[in-house]
Amino acid sequence: MSRLFSSFSPEASSPPDSSCLRIALGGNPNVGKSTVFNALTGMKQHTGNWSGKTVSTASGECVENGKRYWITDIPGTYSLFPHSAEEEVARDFLCFGGSQAALMVCDATCLERNLSVVLQTMEITPHVVLCINLMDEARKKKIKIAPDILEKRLGIPVVTCSARKKQGLENILEAVEKAATQSFRPILPTYSPDVEAAIARIQPLFPKDAVPSSRWLSLRMLEPPEQMPESLQRYLDALPNRSSILQEASFARRFLLHRGITPEILQDLQSQTLIHTSEEICKEAVTCSSPSLGTEKADRILTGKYTATPIMLLLLAGIFWLTIFGANYPSQLLSQFFAFLEGKMVSLLQTVESPAWLSGLLIDGVWRVLSWVVSVMLPPMAIFFPLFTLLEDLGYLPRIAFNLDRHFCKAKACGKQALTMCMGFGCNAAGITGCRIIDSPRERLLAILTNNFVPCNGRFPGLILLITLFFAGAGAASGLVSALFLTGLIVLGIGMTFLVSRILSATLLKGVPSAFTLELPPYRKPQFGQILIRSVLDRTLFVLGRAAAVAAPAGLFIWILANVKVQDAYLLEHLTSFLDPLGHALGMDGTILAAFLLGFPANEIVLPLMIMAYTSASTLSQTGAPEVYTILVENGWTWVTALCTLLFFLMHWPCSTTCLTIAKETKSVKWTLLAMGIPTVLGMGICFLVASAARLLGIG
Repeated sequence: MSRLFSSFSPEASSPPDSSCLRIALGGNPNVGKSTVFNALTGMKQHTGNWSGKTVSTASGECVENGKRYWITDIPGTYSLFPHSAEEEVARDFLCFGGSQAALMVCDATCLERNLSVVLQTMEITPHVVLCINLMDEARKKKIKIAPDILEKRLGIPVVTCSARKKQGLENILEAVEKAATQSFRPILPTYSPDVEAAIARIQPLFPKDAVPSSRWLSLRMLEPPEQMPESLQRYLDALPNRSSILQEASFARRFLLHRGITPEILQDLQSQTLIHTSEEICKEAVTCSSPSLGTEKADRILTGKYTATPIMLLLLAGIFWLTIFGANYPSQLLSQFFAFLEGKMVSLLQTVESPAWLSGLLIDGVWRVLSWVVSVMLPPMAIFFPLFTLLEDLGYLPRIAFNLDRHFCKAKACGKQALTMCMGFGCNAAGITGCRIIDSPRERLLAILTNNFVPCNGRFPGLILLITLFFAGAGAASGLVSALFLTGLIVLGIGMTFLVSRILSATLLKGVPSAFTLELPPYRKPQFGQILIRSVLDRTLFVLGRAAAVAAPAGLFIWILANVKVQDAYLLEHLTSFLDPLGHALGMDGTILAAFLLGFPANEIVLPLMIMAYTSASTLSQTGAPEVYTILVENGWTWVTALCTLLFFLMHWPCSTTCLTIAKETKSVKWTLLAMGIPTVLGMGICFLVASAARLLGIG
C-alpha cells in the first residue's frame, strides 16, 4: 500500500485538488479513530482549530493504488444532537463539509453503544461505511461479529480491522470508494407514526439527493426555530422555497404538539428509537460466548468507593519515587558533561582572544543557565512523561476523572476538569488548552483559573531538590520520603483546586455543575514503542525546547543584572534589597522573591537564579546538591524557609507561556489577571501564616 501525507490547514479542511476523494472520519471517542487515521495516512495526527471554534481537527492525504483520498478526522462524539462544540463541528462537517463519504469507526467490544451515532450519520448521508475496529480485543473477549448480517440490517458496507496491529486496513479504502461512487439505500430507523407523518409533510420540499438528506433536514425542522443551528439557517437561506419550508415546518410542529409531542419528547423519542434499533441489530449480529469479567473486576478495585483514592495516591507516589530515584545519577552525568563542554568553550574563546564581557555573556550568562535547565529538567522528564503516558495508554486516566468526578461536583465544577488537571502535571499551558473539552463556559473558566495549582514539569526539579535537601535526609529511604512529601504537596494543590473552584462557584462564577458522558475504555496492552515516541518527542523534547528557548535569553538578562552596577551595587542586589521586607514576612527573603519574579519566563530557572544571586551575584556556577545546600544554609535558610519556598513554588503566578495561553483561550485581560492573582494571593497568605506560626512558636 502506497501512502503519502501532507500537513493540515485547520481553517480550511480542503484537499489539495479536486481529484481527491473526500472522506469524513468519525465515531465515538476511544474507539481507535485516530489510530485508523494515522494508519491510513501514514502520519501522526497534526491538529488545529476548526474555523471559528476552539475544537481540534486533522486532515491528511492517502494514496492507494493510484487513487487519492483526503481524510478529515472530525472530533469524536457520542451523538449528533449537539450539546458541545465538538458535537457541533462533527455534525456540521458531515452535513456541509463537502465530504463524499463518511467512514464511521466503532469499537468491536461495545458495538451496540457505538451504533447510535452511525445511525444518525446514515440519516444525514447514504454514503456511509461502518468500520469495526479493535477486532483483536473482541476475539480476546470471545465476542463474535457477523459483518454480513450488519450489512444486511444497515444497508451500508461494513469492514473489520485491528488498526493498532495494522490488520484489515487494506479493505477500508475500497469500501469507502464503493460507498462514495455506488448507490446504497441505508435502512434508517423508523420513528412513531406521528413523527413519520410530520416528516412526510416537509421532506418533499427539500432536494431529493441533497446532503444532508431531505429526511434529516425534515427532522431538524421539527425542532424549535430558536434551536436551529447557524449552519442549517445559512443552508435554508440559500433555498428558493425557504418560506414554504418554514410554513410547512410550523404546521408540522403544531401537529406534533396537538398529539402531545413537545420538543423534549421528540428528542427523547429519537434517542429511544436509535438505542432500540442499535440493540435489535446487535442481538442478531453480535454474540458473546464467554464474556470476560477482567475489566469489571479491575474497575471494582480501581474505581471502588474505598479503594480508588488510596490506589491513586500510591500510584502517584510510585511515579514520583521512580522519577526522583532514577533522575539523580543522569543529572550528575549531564552536569559533568556540560562542565566539560564549558571548559572547551572557554579555551576556544581565550584562543581567539575574545573580550571578557563576551565570555561573560555567552558562558556565565547563557550557557550556564541553559546547561542547568537541561541537566536538571531532562532526566526527570524522560522518566515522568513515559510513566504518565503509560497510565494513559493503559486506560487509567479516564478512571482518575471518574474517581474525582464526585469531588468536582461538590465544588460545582465539571468532572472533565480532572483530565485537564492531569495534563497540567506535564505543562500548565497544555492543561489550559485541554480545557476546551469542557462544554460549559463557566466550568471551562473554573478549570482555567485553577489549573496552576498542580505543579508543572518545570516546577518539579526545584520541588524535588528542596525536599531532598531539607526534609528527606540521607540514606536508602530518602527517595521514598521525598516521593511521599512531594505527593503530599500535590494533594495540597488538588485540595486548593477543589476549594477555589467551590469559592468561585459561589461568587464570580455561580452555576450548577453540568452532566457529561465519560466512557471508561477497556484496559489495553501498552504499545511501548508509541509510548516512547509520544512521551519523548511530543512531550519531553517539546517542553525542554520551550524551556531552553526561554532560558537562553533569560540567562543573558540575568547576567546583565548581576554585573551592571548602579550606585556601588549591582542591579540584582538592588532588586533583592527592595524585596527583602516582603520576603521575610513570607518566611523567605528578597533573593527568593527576585528569583521567582525573574523566573516568570520559565519556572525551571527559579532555583538557578537563587544560587546565582547568593554566590556573589556575578555568575551561575556548576553546583551539585551538597554545594547547593551549603550555599542556602550559609544565606540563612532553615527548614521553615524551605517549606515556605516549596509552598510558593506550588502556589504563585503561572509562567509567561501559560499566561499567554490563558489570554488566548479566554480572550480576556480580566480572567488572565485573575488566573495570575488567585494562586499568588493564596500562596502568599499561606506562606505568611506558616512563617508567623514558626516565629510565634520560636521554631525553624
